[in-house]
Amino acid sequence: MDPGDATGITKLLQDAGKGDEAARDELAPLVLAELRQIAERAMAKERRGHTLQPTVLADEAFMRLVGSANIDWEGRSQFYGYAARAIRQILVDHARQRNAAKRGGGHGRVDIETMGALGESEGEQHLDVLTLHEALQELEKLDARQSRIMELKFFGQRSIEEIAQFVGVSPRTVNNDVKMALAWLRMRLGTA
Repeated sequence: MDPGDATGITKLLQDAGKGDEAARDELAPLVLAELRQIAERAMAKERRGHTLQPTVLADEAFMRLVGSANIDWEGRSQFYGYAARAIRQILVDHARQRNAAKRGGGHGRVDIETMGALGESEGEQHLDVLTLHEALQELEKLDARQSRIMELKFFGQRSIEEIAQFVGVSPRTVNNDVKMALAWLRMRLGTA
């Protein structure tokens, strides 16, 4: 099947969501390449020497998404939207385990611009996933849509148009929400 065939991938997602192992096996090579690219971009913002590899992150996200039956997938957009959440949770779980091993670890400052929120990737600073996760949880209490949009942007590496489709708003609304959420995150994280 052609990886660009959205209809075919949607059908495979739906079948895999119903527990069809053959569909899941056929789906894997079609979506894992993009999941690995997303994971690589997410990992590029992590500290050097991170013990979690992008391929492992992508594989784990895939298994979380299609490893259990009874998911009614509507299409690729929804799948990759939920992939952002799975990648975020895997990175958070990994960071918590790492910090627990260090007996509490520490939370560093997060530079919003280096996280690729606006498509930028300057500097060598790393992303403290736990600090960002906690900030996004606080933002979710204030504005759930803005939190979700930032999750899709940071962890899903989705474009404005893809986010708009997934969230069900216009690209202009997504742009406005990104600006407002970034301002709030800068203030919350002390990077303003």
